[in-house]
Amino acid sequence: MPDQNRQKKESTIYDVIVVGAGHAGCEAALAAARLSCKTLLLTLNLDMVAFMACNPSLGGPGKGHLVREIDALGGEMSRVADRNLLQVRLLNTGKGPAVQALRAQIDKWGYQRDMRLTLEKEPLLTIREDMVEEIEVENCAVKGLFGRSGAYYNCKTVIVCSGVYLGSEIFLGDRHYTAAPGSITPSFNLVKTLQKEGIKFDRFKTGTPPRVYRRSINFCSLNPVHGEPDAPGFSMLTAKVPQEQVPCWMTYTNQETHDVIRANFSVAPIYSGLIKGRGPRYCPSIEDKIVRFADRDRHPIFIEPEGADTDELYLQGISTGLPPEVQEAFLRTIPGLEKVEIMRPAYAIEYDYAPPTQLKISLETKAVAGLFLAGQVNGTTGYEEAAAQGMVAGINAAHLIKKEDPLILKRNEAYIGVMIDDLVTRGVQEPYRIFTSRGEYRLLLRQDNADLRLSETGHALGLLDDERFQCYQAKKEFIDKELQRLEITRHNPGSEIENLLSDRNSSALQHPLSALELIRRPELSYRVYAAWEKKELPELPRGTLEELENQIKYAGYIEKQKHMIDKSARMQDKPIPADFDYKKATNLSREARQKLEEIRPATLGQASRMEGVTPADISVLMLYLERPEALQKD
Repeated sequence: MPDQNRQKKESTIYDVIVVGAGHAGCEAALAAARLSCKTLLLTLNLDMVAFMACNPSLGGPGKGHLVREIDALGGEMSRVADRNLLQVRLLNTGKGPAVQALRAQIDKWGYQRDMRLTLEKEPLLTIREDMVEEIEVENCAVKGLFGRSGAYYNCKTVIVCSGVYLGSEIFLGDRHYTAAPGSITPSFNLVKTLQKEGIKFDRFKTGTPPRVYRRSINFCSLNPVHGEPDAPGFSMLTAKVPQEQVPCWMTYTNQETHDVIRANFSVAPIYSGLIKGRGPRYCPSIEDKIVRFADRDRHPIFIEPEGADTDELYLQGISTGLPPEVQEAFLRTIPGLEKVEIMRPAYAIEYDYAPPTQLKISLETKAVAGLFLAGQVNGTTGYEEAAAQGMVAGINAAHLIKKEDPLILKRNEAYIGVMIDDLVTRGVQEPYRIFTSRGEYRLLLRQDNADLRLSETGHALGLLDDERFQCYQAKKEFIDKELQRLEITRHNPGSEIENLLSDRNSSALQHPLSALELIRRPELSYRVYAAWEKKELPELPRGTLEELENQIKYAGYIEKQKHMIDKSARMQDKPIPADFDYKKATNLSREARQKLEEIRPATLGQASRMEGVTPADISVLMLYLERPEALQKD
């Protein structure tokens, strides 16, 4: 533990100190500083600010939605990503708009430099290299931090964004050692000081695949995966993505690959018993894939560039904890990789995380006032999940200082709200990843309407700059006016519109219809109709016409979801007093009382999503809330 005899020196009092400069820490520090808080960002290594320790990419279903939401609230990840795109694709274009999402390959070194420079230029933000070893708490509230350097940092609030750098251990077969990504020494004392304050920790596991030399790959036997120059960017300000994009490549494992891996299960740490923590189910190691999907004779591998100015390539889909010599052996059984040379071997990593049911919905800990946790320390995984949590924690730390209400995004407002509600209400049994399937109202939470959903919130907070807000206003104004115009524009049977309908193999009019009703037909689109009208469209923010089309085509479904939200609002938003005495609520089941006492949900809706709390329990709890005197009689 830190030297208890060291003397605290008078120092600057920071409003917010952020511990860790990964993706959560960067967004947290920027949000707090931009909300006029004197902010300090402490990192183990200044050269690894915003480091992409795993895959050099952002986005995908759910994740891409988060990046768009961060942009709409005024965050930085989207803009830095767009400035460092190597390739971008729009996924799931053959499916509905709710699950369509951007996925982009990022120049990880360019991203890192760009984000660090953004942090350095923020006026109220100071960055410093130091390891936090102790958080000083007085009367159950944060007071300051001690660094390994001997420095004492006086503060009002702390946001811990430590990622996988708490008590982490790296595994390569039966060899394992204390280390974090980038061969950095992890922090152990920070966990001890948090445990002393009543915060519990557990262990999770994750891993990375090998990085290899470009020169050692036979690209002639690989399938190229090209980008889409017509795809949008993550930020609403990005008018055009690069026309020349770097390709990725695809290959597959085979039975020979699987045989080599099976023969070495005895030195695979997830099967030898060395690793105790649970890993991500949706992104398993290649060893785990072979066991769980024994009927499959191959698994895909995506070969992705790490940056524009490096020959280092990332092998997506083949993370492993096997020894380096075994990695090389099984990689060389794969088409295109017969002569592969490894630059950085894959490894598995086990680390400490704090179960997130110990948090309020604002991401402040229940045990210590002014202490927030964000990112992988909460049991999540992924840069996007971390950045979104970091931004919310930064906002809420600033609001706590200013004695303002915290930012709480509802499940029908943002995937950020879905994620945070899932974490603090249900907890995690494995590293959490956002998916569109986690949202009940995913047709309302499309990536293309993130700006329409959240820009006013971001601007009201003071984070969304005028340029982005004006872009949102132009988009919203055009869509609103055009919807009104199309609704009042009527077409009668036998009118000129019949020629267009005939050309599109659409049935003739039997009675007058509005332009809006016509465009809802599968054979027609807004662009086709506008071209028939010879309507000159103004210069619009990118994605405006796609959003207008979605609102027209899916109007019925959208209205149904809005009706469902309105119908359940009474229960969802009904507050539960923070001092509600569940022990006296004897008509609740014993399991429900225990769970509710532990989590202490803020609303009835949050309580209804808890494991172990039945619909019958919710009905009883609602009666108690409506008749609080009943508690006294029990």
